[in-house]
Amino acid sequence: MVKTAECVSPKHPDKLCDQISDAILDACLEQDPDSRVAIETMGGHGIITITGELTTKAYINAREIAQRVTGNQYGVQTNIVSQSPEIANGVDTGGAGDQGIMVGYACRDNEAMIPQELYLARSLCKFIYEKHPYDGKTQITLGDDGYVSVIVASFQNVDKYDLYELVSEWIDVVEYPHAGCVIHANPAGDWNQGGFEADTGVTGRKLAVDNYGPQIPIGGGAFSGKDTTKVDRSGAYMARKIAVDMLSADPEAKEVIVKLAYAIGVADPVMITANVDGKEIDVINAVAKPQDIIKFLDLKKPQYEETAKWGHFGNGFKWDK
Repeated sequence: MVKTAECVSPKHPDKLCDQISDAILDACLEQDPDSRVAIETMGGHGIITITGELTTKAYINAREIAQRVTGNQYGVQTNIVSQSPEIANGVDTGGAGDQGIMVGYACRDNEAMIPQELYLARSLCKFIYEKHPYDGKTQITLGDDGYVSVIVASFQNVDKYDLYELVSEWIDVVEYPHAGCVIHANPAGDWNQGGFEADTGVTGRKLAVDNYGPQIPIGGGAFSGKDTTKVDRSGAYMARKIAVDMLSADPEAKEVIVKLAYAIGVADPVMITANVDGKEIDVINAVAKPQDIIKFLDLKKPQYEETAKWGHFGNGFKWDK
């Protein structure tokens, strides 16, 4: 099967919005671990807009946080209110903060236990970003033989010939089979206008990048800006942890897909399934109630701005181990 996945740099406008939303979450959790946070950010063309719900004892300055992440050149407007009391009633009793289906995945393609095409796209993006910390994207296509057949890299403020050389250097570093692959470096031409100057960003718009790439189903909503009473986030993290543990427990297994589903206000999941190499496997004694997940994975501490930069899985977080 031909497979393709992309990665975007932390200076991509959508990723800037993710980082702002999660930086606000971290600031709240640092002062009040029981904070309820659901923050959305949109930025572009000189203005950052932050809106959503926030119930916390913490004092935070959303404007200052946004400008720390992006710089002082942007105006910031906010519209933040308290969490709906009807939602709070269900969560206060230990129930899920919303309904939804969450997907966890683990495979033996690489040390990060994520699909190889995403792993390589992320690796290349990080490699270029370390030398040119700007807005950018990478994309890797694996052919039927598993070799890298096409590489796409588009980065702000980098000459296409220099970018081509960087991609070639990365190929030599990773030593991954790439028999005669095609390299597209800035295929639309060099560009110097990026980030919020070139495009609008929105929290939660890079779901495939945040998860496991386009080959693996996405069940729940976005992660960034949400505290972990929202099972979109905590359920997805726990599904990943279950998948990692099941893969580790079976030396013959190649890939595991776990799915959790919840009803708002109800603690126990309405569904929990696991598929190991195409075979349904019973999931026994899994930690699955939202409050139990939060405790088990230590999800009340500030840690989320980092998840918003390079993806939520395969980067050494507690749910990855």
